[in-house]
Amino acid sequence: MITRRNIRVKVMQVLYQLDSTGNISDNEAVKILDTRLDQTPRLFTYLIYFLTEVARYAEKDAAMRASKHLATAEDKNVNTKLSGNTVLWTILENHSYIQAMAKYKFSFDSTEEFVRSTYETLVSTETYKAYIHLQSRDIKSERDMLAYIFSDLMLPEESFVAHIEEIFSNWDDDAEMLNTLMLSLLQKPSGLSLQQMPDAEKKIFAKELLQTAINKNDYISGLIKARLKNWDPERIAVLDMILMQMGVCEFLYFPTIPPKVTINEYIDLAKDYSTAQSGHFVNGILDGIHKDLLAQNKIFKTDFKSKKAN
Repeated sequence: MITRRNIRVKVMQVLYQLDSTGNISDNEAVKILDTRLDQTPRLFTYLIYFLTEVARYAEKDAAMRASKHLATAEDKNVNTKLSGNTVLWTILENHSYIQAMAKYKFSFDSTEEFVRSTYETLVSTETYKAYIHLQSRDIKSERDMLAYIFSDLMLPEESFVAHIEEIFSNWDDDAEMLNTLMLSLLQKPSGLSLQQMPDAEKKIFAKELLQTAINKNDYISGLIKARLKNWDPERIAVLDMILMQMGVCEFLYFPTIPPKVTINEYIDLAKDYSTAQSGHFVNGILDGIHKDLLAQNKIFKTDFKSKKAN
């Protein structure tokens, strides 16, 4: 599941882009947001695709070695158990994955070097050797084998990460979340639904947050500037201002999100995406505005105790 943090990052990036390019229509802004939201399932599909290609490479390796002019007995008896991994085939036959592959059209030609390299590293490991010598195909060993390839061979490999970063600008934003999603997928491969990433609720949240930040910009900027006191608004980092605007939007127009959650989220985003001092700065301004709005009886929040607001 895509988190609201991930959604906030996408909205932040669109607002930053709009600040750089000037005024555009709401519809154009939403289209830019949709493009950024689509980056996540596209990247996730690619990671799944790469993982499955490594597992299926056992068959390619066996065929190539067997066709050698002077093939040895070892060449003629390459173990292809990995290609028949039951979790692998549950994913490959998943309708959602098939649809995603048809949409994104990833090509093996562009990944072959990395797939082959990962596979060759894999077959030299004790983990792989123990796997192929198991007589049964119990679900745990099938899952664990794919998880090992992903977590221990793909992600730690600098050349693979550089390859991903070259193709997907959202890797740094989404990597941690997609790591969690991949491990969840391997636990329940039949539950994959790439077309619901993000789900309808998250898409609505993203669109409403973006449009509110745009349409209420003058009013919200005025609230922020009133709290700046000795600060020159023109010298504040653009991202800090955008994050504070989004935070105030959530205070005023998103009644199910607790203010504490909003403040903590934007502190973290400021620390991760802006300057070294931004977390402390954003915290102080948002906390002050929150207190002002409470005193003016302008914040109305629903009972969120029994709801997952983030």
